[in-house]
Amino acid sequence: MEEVVIFHTNDLHSHLENWPKIRRYLIGQKEKYMKSRKTVLTVDLGDFIDRWHPLTEATDGQANIELMNEIGYDAATIGNNEGIGNSKEQLNHLYDHRNFDVLLGNLFDLETKEAPVWASPYKIIETNEKTKIGLIALTAPFPLTYNPNGWDIRPTKEMLPQLIRDVQPQCDILVLMSHLGIDEDIKIANEFPEIDVLLGSHTHHLFKEGEKINGTQLSAAGKFGYYIGEVHLTIENGKIIHSEAKAVPTAKLPILSKDQSEIENYMTLGHQLLKAKKIAAISHPLLVNLNAEQPLIVTTLKALEETGQTDAAILNNGLFLSDIPKGIVDADQLHQSLPHPMHLIRVTLSGAELIRMVREMEKNRHYLRKFPITGMGFRGKVFGELYYDGIRYDKQKKQVLWQNEPVDLGHKYTFTTVDHFMFIPFFPTIELVGEVEFIFPEFIRTVLGNYLNEHYPIP
Repeated sequence: MEEVVIFHTNDLHSHLENWPKIRRYLIGQKEKYMKSRKTVLTVDLGDFIDRWHPLTEATDGQANIELMNEIGYDAATIGNNEGIGNSKEQLNHLYDHRNFDVLLGNLFDLETKEAPVWASPYKIIETNEKTKIGLIALTAPFPLTYNPNGWDIRPTKEMLPQLIRDVQPQCDILVLMSHLGIDEDIKIANEFPEIDVLLGSHTHHLFKEGEKINGTQLSAAGKFGYYIGEVHLTIENGKIIHSEAKAVPTAKLPILSKDQSEIENYMTLGHQLLKAKKIAAISHPLLVNLNAEQPLIVTTLKALEETGQTDAAILNNGLFLSDIPKGIVDADQLHQSLPHPMHLIRVTLSGAELIRMVREMEKNRHYLRKFPITGMGFRGKVFGELYYDGIRYDKQKKQVLWQNEPVDLGHKYTFTTVDHFMFIPFFPTIELVGEVEFIFPEFIRTVLGNYLNEHYPIP
């Protein structure tokens, strides 16, 4: 009889304010259990990085991987923030200096159809008592955004059965590292009893005392490092005879005096690195205030049109969190103003569909002004005011104008906006009938930076 302990972190999203506690707990508990001859596994389930943090942004996530190296993880997988929040080149080099294995069973190169060289489909770990534990991992499949970035992301139902067939004969205990979300996890637990332990993430769900479904032990530890997942398995002759899981709240872990300075140093270093990247020189400030002489949103709309090669663009001013002051513009200012991991989309609609979309926007305009939104790439506070360029709505006549001309119902019109507009539920016309083309790999702040660099170069 032996005991195996599995620790997991998930959905940290670069919330490094909890990292010193997490690191201390994992290293300390691992040492304690190993001294008593228990086998300890430590894994991360993805979305460890998030480019809202300046240090993550400045280092393309490399600083996060250095932090992961401190733990001695046995394995990690990716979430959508690693998979979509990086260009293909950035993701291909993200793990160059890691000291752990990256497991992933459903991501392939779009051109070669080969798995990326930095990922393995599974890993077998042998315990002190020669029990073999198989680790497999899957991440949430979003073909709309993975494919334009050069990746072929495949669904769970296509990949999981084969993974199980390949790995189960090689191990006694099968563990799934899931960045698929709670609904998919529950479905998997019900349909695949071969999986002994399912470690869940992506939807930020929390199982404080774990859950058991169809004999599968589930564990989930919320988000932002608020909890650490911990699973205990009692194994006899290669079979689990008892299992339990818990989520350890980091708020209750001891704080050391040096923790705060460490956390602040991560932020300070990120800002310093970004400030060193000079982008443009502007003779006037670009202000969040829509009534200013030079509103930031107006310049950004022009940047969208230029990048998307369209005559119109649409944005919401809740995206803009801070002004861009007069003078030298650096990457830190752009990142503070637009921290969102949002890409652009080019949308084509018929005239009739365009009118319907604008009416959806006008119908929701007042509601959205102070509407708080979280997730789906949005890193601000409220949606804010809608703003058009190249499109106008005449309230009196209830008429939509394109370049100040009435819209032709049968004509095709193309505008540029952010992918966020496709994912939120307020403007369904975009997703339901729009011809949508994702523009990768730049984020909205990069698009604005490129525009400023082109039109306001540093002398």
